[in-house]
Amino acid sequence: MSMKTKAAILISSAVVLLFMLVGGLDGVRASSNDGAYRQLQVYSEVLARVRSEYVEEPNIPAVTDGALHGLLESLDANSSYLSPAEYKEYKSHRTEAKGEIGATVSKRFGYAAVVSVIPGGPADKAGIEATDIIEAIEGKSTREMSLAEVHNLLEGQPGSNVSVSVVRARRAEPQKIVITRDLVTIPPVADKMVEDGIGYIRVDGFPKGKTQEIANKIKTLQKSGAKKLILDLRNCAEGDESEGIATANLFLSHGTITYLQGQKYPRQAFNADPSKAITTLPLVVMVNKSTAGPAEVVAAAVLENARGDVVGDKTFGDGSVQKVIELPDGSALILSVAKYYSPGGKAIQDTAVTPNILAADADDGAALPDDDQEAAPPDDTKKQPPQQDDQLRKAIQVLKSRPS
Repeated sequence: MSMKTKAAILISSAVVLLFMLVGGLDGVRASSNDGAYRQLQVYSEVLARVRSEYVEEPNIPAVTDGALHGLLESLDANSSYLSPAEYKEYKSHRTEAKGEIGATVSKRFGYAAVVSVIPGGPADKAGIEATDIIEAIEGKSTREMSLAEVHNLLEGQPGSNVSVSVVRARRAEPQKIVITRDLVTIPPVADKMVEDGIGYIRVDGFPKGKTQEIANKIKTLQKSGAKKLILDLRNCAEGDESEGIATANLFLSHGTITYLQGQKYPRQAFNADPSKAITTLPLVVMVNKSTAGPAEVVAAAVLENARGDVVGDKTFGDGSVQKVIELPDGSALILSVAKYYSPGGKAIQDTAVTPNILAADADDGAALPDDDQEAAPPDDTKKQPPQQDDQLRKAIQVLKSRPS
């Protein structure tokens, strides 16, 4: 078979696959007003020009593979195209014992970005911080990876190591850090009295069962004399949206908590159940730019139902449902099919949650180790003076101004 024939077959296959992605030939013709059919013609022409006029013989399969990766990533951070080899690896990771680095990672600016770090987890011990950019994993640029591939590379057998190159604010040069994977658990919910009559609850994630733990802490604080509550969801991005919905219901006796909706996903509303609300105490929810997912569902529900105040920085913006679609050649799509919306109709993934009371987060642009050193675990013998928590102070101030 000649090179021209092979190229023609590859181009035709790519065009057919793209037709499949946008809903099939009939669907594209029926919706040609949106320009999809014209764009596919343009894509076919571009491939033909690359094949015939590029400076050297191009690797057309690699070009097409890159185009498909870019197509899916342009939709949102959670959508991915997986080549046959990548999908095989993806499926194997779903069945193996999973060691993790203990961090929520998404895609931002084209690279893998650390949204939040689980306290006491492997990433935390290695010095990784929220807002760090993971420029490369095992020497491979994350700009070339789908989010699914990023997760696959970061996961592995407990006790194994993974090497990452990290870029941090005010330090543009990537720094190599080695993280030892482990089985990761979310820390228990913390609670205390921060002022007379003000109870404080800190949540680091929303795995299954966390709502009941939060409920128990609320009851304990009320028995201890709490007349007002602070729910601290800063740096909280892990967990299931279902737990976020259940936690919001602890504070809400009526109203919409959130709803799911997509192009072919019928609207599914989650309304507060009066029988599951356990407190009417004045409430402040604390958030920052590392608050994501189920924690954003809680914050949006409290804010838009006028149940309490939200104090801090604008959140990260993440909340969608994915579907895995297998393709005939062994590749697959991970496609977002629905998004979580705030009670007022804002897609959380698109708009995030903006507090009604803004308070700047602490400076997170700490320096990385010197260029000729790898990151070492923090030395607990060198205690650092505690930083003043201006956001918490603001939350207390807001609650003091609210009647009991």
